[in-house]
Amino acid sequence: MSALNLSTEEPWRIFRIMAEFVEGFDELATVGPAVSIFGSARTPEGDKYYELARKTSYEIAKAGFAVITGGGGGIMEAANRGAFEAGGRSIGLNIELPIEQNPNEYQNLSLHFRYFFCRKVMFLKYANGFVVMPGGFGTMDEFFESIVLIQTLKQVYFPVILMGSEFWQGLLDWIKNVMLSEHACVSPEDLDVFTVVDDPAEAARILVDFRETNGRSGLHQPPGLKKSVYHH
Repeated sequence: MSALNLSTEEPWRIFRIMAEFVEGFDELATVGPAVSIFGSARTPEGDKYYELARKTSYEIAKAGFAVITGGGGGIMEAANRGAFEAGGRSIGLNIELPIEQNPNEYQNLSLHFRYFFCRKVMFLKYANGFVVMPGGFGTMDEFFESIVLIQTLKQVYFPVILMGSEFWQGLLDWIKNVMLSEHACVSPEDLDVFTVVDDPAEAARILVDFRETNGRSGLHQPPGLKKSVYHH
């Protein structure tokens, strides 16, 4: 593409971005309380984490939450499947990729995005909580972005639940022993932003308890954290 074509193309990109935001806001504004669930697209049916995601999503949907995923296969499929089987709202925020992502069949509301950042706003804006299953770089990106936004008070606090302690233990040890103890890059209170859980029913209970205590809007900061920590 020539420099001239590129310069005339860029302003029109703004309208495509606006269209994705408008459609997302319009479709998701009325879904009610929702939980975004993340995890690997590579996890096959029958894997223990596929089944854990399916059961967790089932419990969450039974508790009255819509379930939002990235709409693809693996853990995303398992989470949509659990919500679908529970008779709940099963939402997929699908993304266009060079290697095409096929939407899973368990969505009863399916949106399509070209831009990752538009899609990520939808995961956050309408969530009463995040459930993070085992996954790869994309899952880590969603996990760390959520806790950074909560830590820096850019996002009201809601539960961030890491499912599967065996998978997460090595990362948690590194955060505690290297980031916290060795280099003091984080504060002890920062580790209170998320919770590690193995039982699907416990994950649902945490979300329900938080909703009943704090309502839809959540808290402006995690309990026990000091605002001064974030004023850099």
